[in-house]
Amino acid sequence: MGTTASAAPQPVSEASPLEGVHGNGMADSRQSLSMSPFQTVSIHNNKAKSIITNKVAPVVITYNCRQEFQIHDEIVKTNYKVGRISDALPEHYLVQGEYFMVQDVYSKADVLNTTGSHGAPNFRQVGGSYPLYGMGQPSLNGFQHVLQRLQAQGHQEVIFFCVREEPVVFLHKGEDFVPYTPRRKENLHENLHGLEKEELVEKLELTIRKELHDFAKLNDDVFYVYNDIEHFKDEPQKISIASEEDIHVTEEVYKRPVFTMPAYRYYRLPLPTEGAPLEEDFDAFVSILRESPGLSLGRGGSRPLPALLFNCQVGVGRTNLAMILGTLVLNRLRDDPQPHVEEEAASKSKQLFQVIQCLIRKLPNGQQVMEEVDRAISLCSEMHNIKEAIYENKSKLEGIGEDYQIQGSSTKDYFLHRTMQSLERYFYLIAFNAYLREQHPLAFVSNFSQWMCSHAWLYRLLARMDLSELSAPAELVTRGARVLVADECLAPDVLSTVKEMKAANFRRVPKMPIYGMAQPTSEDFDQLLEAMKSSLAEDSHSAFVFNCSNGKGRTTTAMVVSVLTLWHFNGFPEFGDDEFVSVPDAKYTKGEFEVVMQLVRLLPDGHRMKREVDMALDSVSETMTPMHYHLREIIICTYRQIKSGKTEKESQQLLLRSLQYLERYIYLILFNTYLHLEKKDSWRRSFTLWMEQVAARAGVYDILNQLGFSEFENPRDTALARLRCRWQQQNIHSLPFRGEFI
Repeated sequence: MGTTASAAPQPVSEASPLEGVHGNGMADSRQSLSMSPFQTVSIHNNKAKSIITNKVAPVVITYNCRQEFQIHDEIVKTNYKVGRISDALPEHYLVQGEYFMVQDVYSKADVLNTTGSHGAPNFRQVGGSYPLYGMGQPSLNGFQHVLQRLQAQGHQEVIFFCVREEPVVFLHKGEDFVPYTPRRKENLHENLHGLEKEELVEKLELTIRKELHDFAKLNDDVFYVYNDIEHFKDEPQKISIASEEDIHVTEEVYKRPVFTMPAYRYYRLPLPTEGAPLEEDFDAFVSILRESPGLSLGRGGSRPLPALLFNCQVGVGRTNLAMILGTLVLNRLRDDPQPHVEEEAASKSKQLFQVIQCLIRKLPNGQQVMEEVDRAISLCSEMHNIKEAIYENKSKLEGIGEDYQIQGSSTKDYFLHRTMQSLERYFYLIAFNAYLREQHPLAFVSNFSQWMCSHAWLYRLLARMDLSELSAPAELVTRGARVLVADECLAPDVLSTVKEMKAANFRRVPKMPIYGMAQPTSEDFDQLLEAMKSSLAEDSHSAFVFNCSNGKGRTTTAMVVSVLTLWHFNGFPEFGDDEFVSVPDAKYTKGEFEVVMQLVRLLPDGHRMKREVDMALDSVSETMTPMHYHLREIIICTYRQIKSGKTEKESQQLLLRSLQYLERYIYLILFNTYLHLEKKDSWRRSFTLWMEQVAARAGVYDILNQLGFSEFENPRDTALARLRCRWQQQNIHSLPFRGEFI
């Protein structure tokens, strides 16, 4: 055979695929038809060709028999799709079956007008004297221009970070290679996000390059792209692609300079467009710092700092965040403080959010840590000020009177989300700076993920960012915005105890003065409260009463805690042998999940710690059979319901609930361990402090930070396995925003 080429299955027609316009006048995408064993198809110059299939591969023989090539099997199997943006525009092939290729950056986006002079849009240096730069997306020639300018300024060592997570390819256009990105028809201004891993992005770019080359081969070496998605004047544009060499991927553009600049290095560090980066994003950044001698404390005072260069699409949001991170790092290497700027002084006059106040109170040198972050934000604020964005979103949120819809959701929800995301980003910058102050002198013996787990109270704070309900005015009730509901209607009296005890689901732990109930009326509460007037220290016969809304989950937890505490005061009862349970999921109804047993192996005398908790749960749940609630059983029962969820949202809620039950069970085991280990000191150290000072160092939060049912699925496949996401979800309000964001 001759040379090989690739082609896709096409409809039997001699017309160009771009001419097959549907008559319904609607934007569409349609799938190409498969080829029959012997067909005439339209490939290259629309000249008729015969396809003769055999058992090895289809063979294409041109009309004059001078050309002959095979069609790759993988291409034959590929169902390429064609589509168009509107009935006024032609049809053409779609990348990945749904995306249009759009020029990445428009001239209007270059607010600083630096493309011509510096090679990239919005090119700038951080305020002060740090060799730290940010920019938008350059072309190939533009990027070379940027590097030449940095070299001319005396920067021999350049560390370049591309912080984009979306795929970008560079297409040959004139004497340059211009960046294009795949975008959906529904929003041609928005790039693809949520791809997460660098490997996926790099692989996707290679796949897109191959597709573009194949598409061009099927259409006279031409592919269609879009430069003007505002007015669509003269769109789409034809671009010539004769070979894959006419297409560059990001890695090719950014890595090749290392051959002419020995001290140049390139990293792809994807950052989110909203909110704070994930812990592993910070870890990736720290890993780069570890392997950069020019950024270590031992670099020597005479060695100049390397130039740090960051870029995203326009050079604003993600680039701004990365520049702040770079500034915080360089702060650790320079003794001379960077100058204060006016924006920093203005931000000090604004009242701090409560979550930030709590954060800086608890962090060592918290006020100084925050001020360093504020200074870094101000130095990088030429294009965007992260801290000011919080107050701007807060002002818009609180200024909304009657709610209305924007982008498919309520306006208040939209601006509440924006406020929360910008505040989260600021929170993480302060936390990361605290980490740098501690770990940079130690050459980063712990990465950021480990440090956050050892300071898990940060996640608790983060989950309580929205305290707006605390400021909701009482007039919401008087004008009907909120409705008062009798609480007992939400707590069915399954145990039928209202008639006798005046409280729903009232129960007692056998042979112990511990009671549980649902929410009583105020009068009933006064009567039950009399039983708690004497403390256990004064009277060992004191009774304890606990309640929650329905007398089940939280009440059961509190009752178990009190049972364990009383056992530690008065001695443990005799435990019988473990019963042999022969029912479905018996292993899991006994609480023997892999993650639980991992904890058991970690704890001193872990099997005993778990067994005592199990006995306490059994004693508390002995009278609860009609309520069908036992913490160990409900963990697996709730998880099994996930498959029956009617919607993705419902399934996620069931997963969250099952993980919360599992976490609650683990905390009971940890609490029992605390009671044992701290008993010698009469529990002078609180359980909270013990978790921070002892359990965290032992790796308990590392276990909780990858919580899941590894027997059935990989916990890494869901964000809920992480403390950050799980605890935040637990505190999301279902009520609409009222009051003030404090």
